[in-house]
Amino acid sequence: MSDQENTENFLEFWRSFQWPEIQPVTYRLYHDNEGRPIIYTMEDLPGTYIEVDQATYIYGSFGVRVVNGKLIILEPAITAKKLQPSQDQGTPCDPRDVCVVVDNSAKHQKWNITTNEIR
Repeated sequence: MSDQENTENFLEFWRSFQWPEIQPVTYRLYHDNEGRPIIYTMEDLPGTYIEVDQATYIYGSFGVRVVNGKLIILEPAITAKKLQPSQDQGTPCDPRDVCVVVDNSAKHQKWNITTNEIR
């Protein structure tokens, strides 16, 4: 086969080649029946989803809800941490000063950190 024939065969192949259809890129947020997020993905999965923009997809926040097909951003919870005395769990501290950690065998008061959320 000559170079000319090779070139013609090559060009004929590319002219007749059937290119696959390019699917548009979609960003999805799959959610449960109560609108709580399950997964952000670009895949076509079974389940309920809404399409989101690229920025929302990249951020990927789970502090959102889907209500009537619309994305609602929830206000972040305010958390407050507090030391609370405990009888059996926590860090053993001197009964007169919570700042002084003592051995379990010494007289002590145990303290735990609790977290309270305020919405």
